[in-house]
Amino acid sequence: MLGLMQDWPLTVDKILDHARLNYPRREIVTRSIETGGLSRTTYYNVWRRAQQVTNALQERGIGLGDRVATLAWNTERHLEVWYGAMGMGAVLHTLNPRLFPEQIAWIANHAEDKAIFFDITFTPIIAAIAAKLPNVKFFVALTDRDHLPKADIPNLIAYEDFIEGHTPEAKWGGFDENTAAGLCYTSGTTGDPKGVLYSHRSNVLHGMAANSVDCFGAGAADVVLPVVPMFHANAWAIAFVAPMIGSKLVMPGAKLDGQSVYELLEGEKVTFTAAVPTVWLMLLNYMQENNLKLSTLKRVAIGGSAVPERVLRAFEEDYGVEVIHAWGMTEMSPIGTIGKLLPDHHAMSHEEQIKTKLKQGRALFTVEMKIVDDEGVEKPHDGKAFGRLLVKGPAVARAYFKNAGAKNEKGECLEPDGFFDTGDVATLDELGVMQITDRAKDVIKSGGEWISSIDIENIAVGAEGVANAAVIGVAHPKWDERPLLIIEPKPGAAPTREQLLAFLEGKIAKWWMPDDVQIVEKIPLGATGKINKLALRETFKEYRLPSTQAAE
Repeated sequence: MLGLMQDWPLTVDKILDHARLNYPRREIVTRSIETGGLSRTTYYNVWRRAQQVTNALQERGIGLGDRVATLAWNTERHLEVWYGAMGMGAVLHTLNPRLFPEQIAWIANHAEDKAIFFDITFTPIIAAIAAKLPNVKFFVALTDRDHLPKADIPNLIAYEDFIEGHTPEAKWGGFDENTAAGLCYTSGTTGDPKGVLYSHRSNVLHGMAANSVDCFGAGAADVVLPVVPMFHANAWAIAFVAPMIGSKLVMPGAKLDGQSVYELLEGEKVTFTAAVPTVWLMLLNYMQENNLKLSTLKRVAIGGSAVPERVLRAFEEDYGVEVIHAWGMTEMSPIGTIGKLLPDHHAMSHEEQIKTKLKQGRALFTVEMKIVDDEGVEKPHDGKAFGRLLVKGPAVARAYFKNAGAKNEKGECLEPDGFFDTGDVATLDELGVMQITDRAKDVIKSGGEWISSIDIENIAVGAEGVANAAVIGVAHPKWDERPLLIIEPKPGAAPTREQLLAFLEGKIAKWWMPDDVQIVEKIPLGATGKINKLALRETFKEYRLPSTQAAE
């Protein structure tokens, strides 16, 4: 027997339709790419212009399932293209400008993009690769005619000219909720990047889960600043969440430095924001250097990599801002866990609560998790046993675009039991709290035991004079691998090996202590703001630990 409810397909066009009807005057504020000043619009105007985008795309031959790419920052124009493309059933493909131009060209060709919308800051990238993109019919610069770049880009048009004259009445929806809506490629740290193809249904369900009370918990009274870019797995669903519930949306454009982010937080009275730790380190350094406070910010979501303890403590203890530690990945749409405390945790001391909040947290509803050993045997949820982290759910990828990385004859990237292997090593405790101990490829195996590079990094970054810290495994004749601590000092600071090792004393197990420390000018970051361990391993591939040199 089936239920007797209406069939209401979960397609993302309904999100902006809802905002237009229920929050038509709610503001969307953008830091202009052209001038750096602030522009203001509303959900109603974004809806109208997104409809114009749909009609302009269809007039140029874009149809259901065609890939429409963007190379753009978080702005209201990007949001208009976002919904204008997805609303008509095209696939919105966000390109990551932090990749090398050759990688961007490879990805655009693999996706068979038919159009590319780009911010003018990325004109040099587009000009360099345009001739290598045979599938792209036209390029749209997200600007007006006065700011249209003078570049050798074929079939180039300014965005305002592109939508001008088109009616704000377009047909959205009307297709199956499992229709592809968005395409986002992994950063390709091992092999070629792989495309994750989101459906309308998965995006809507994930957006609803991401805004549960124990996750983002945003409402119509909130002012939301997504510093995390829209090309990082849907800006962690905020581009769907905010119009769902009518939050004022503040789009930072290209300026993500500490001062610019602070000006938006205070000037627009932001209550909730989200970004990777490197952004918050810049913000905190700026505020501390200028003796500044936060007057309206209540919650900050931090993900992309583990939250350093000093960032967590600074927000919560110095500024009274709740830190929401989130974990996920592109293949999970992207949020998988959230670090909100349970009632059991409220009975703990403050220091115990801090330790709990440094973990990645509990699974969202719609996410199943388990940890297994190399033979696939499930490990206990005791907070001690390590295992490969596997996940499952309606917003978790079952296959990559064009069957890349397939593990079975169906082209799926899943384990035999239908779970997706995240590539992370983790623990799970009896309350379901998960802690990433390392990426499987980054874990340091010393004397048959595992050492968590993440734990050492998070502690080391709290040492005086340290801007960033990384730990990699270095070959050792007796122990297989031993940890090497790599430090990027703050400007003007000169932390020493002895000071750094002394700082770690008593904070980690003795056998976890790094065998050496190296100071570098800059720790390399990958395209998503995470530490690029691959580059560090290449830099230090000939490095020998002092203890092994002494034995020679």
